[in-house]
Amino acid sequence: MRTPVTIIGAGLGGLTLARVLHVQGIVATVYEAEPSPTARAQGGMLDIHDHNGQPALQAADLIEEFRGLVLEGRQAARALAPDGTVLLDEPDDGTGGRPEVMRGELRRMLIDSLPAGTVRWGHKVSGARALGDGRHEVTFADGTSVVTSLLVGADGAWSRVRPLLSDATPEYVGMSFVETYLFDADTRHPAGAKAVGGGAMYALAPGKAIQAHRETGGTLHTYVALRKPQDWFAGIDFTDSPAATARIAQEFDGWAPELTALITDCDTAPVLRPLNTLPAAHRWDRVPGVTLLGDAAHLMPPSGEGANLAMYDGAELGKALAANPDDVEAALAEYEQALFPRSAAEAADAAHLHELMFGDDAPYGLLEFFAGGEPA
Repeated sequence: MRTPVTIIGAGLGGLTLARVLHVQGIVATVYEAEPSPTARAQGGMLDIHDHNGQPALQAADLIEEFRGLVLEGRQAARALAPDGTVLLDEPDDGTGGRPEVMRGELRRMLIDSLPAGTVRWGHKVSGARALGDGRHEVTFADGTSVVTSLLVGADGAWSRVRPLLSDATPEYVGMSFVETYLFDADTRHPAGAKAVGGGAMYALAPGKAIQAHRETGGTLHTYVALRKPQDWFAGIDFTDSPAATARIAQEFDGWAPELTALITDCDTAPVLRPLNTLPAAHRWDRVPGVTLLGDAAHLMPPSGEGANLAMYDGAELGKALAANPDDVEAALAEYEQALFPRSAAEAADAAHLHELMFGDDAPYGLLEFFAGGEPA
């Protein structure tokens, strides 16, 4: 008998799993803490890779719908020195294997592909416990609960399902991002718009960076990177946006004004994003009836792979369950056997990329990477 699947978390990984299961005729229910699909902004742009994210969407039978979301030209990349000198300028010639889409639109596509009622909104998990025989009970903040014979934690960095499998908890990597936005930049912020160009821009120095991406229209989404302890950021009052913005910009004194304007001229309050990671080779012993995917399984520093890996995890788990309809444990063992080395390799690559971008040799390590002198 095919076992109904309980998925915690309606991020890209959990939704991809639910969609692949639906395509295979397997019932799944997704429980999500957010009250609705539009409860919060879903972040910026994602490059969906031809070796993991796109195959996941193929398995979900959504590749044509995905292509309709692609923003042309956004695979362009620029690298600037702190004084604004252009070090690299790669146009998007349409041949790259990492087309860019807005995360929110991709998530909406996945939600819309599921039967009505698949996602149960407003279900914040307060705990999960084993009942024996591979069954688990999940309790929600409103006091309700559900018992399931197959539980999948797709609930991100601070997963409430992970403790069923692992004692690992995320640890701060020593760096945080601060997010800002400029709107209608071509008209209102032309110098910044020119500096960013048509796609992604990186201005790197040891331990710090101003990175930006052109999203839909003239929106510039900036990620300011600073290698500082959490106590340093705790000393900044992010509820006082002008003061917080000025303090962050102070770390870039002497940089080109078109770069620092991406911080000082922002149209939104700056948002602090501490970077955390699980152990690079995080794994667990097989526990009947439960597994993890995405950041719940392998949280790592941002490298462009996180969303792609979560979707790929979801698709691979869905395919394993479909291939073993009468043996859930065989499906989970098959999935995890491939998951662990895949995750460990990507985590090592992510750590290496961060060293290239923010280490003592920045920005030249990244330039070598773009030039093909470093392994991807």
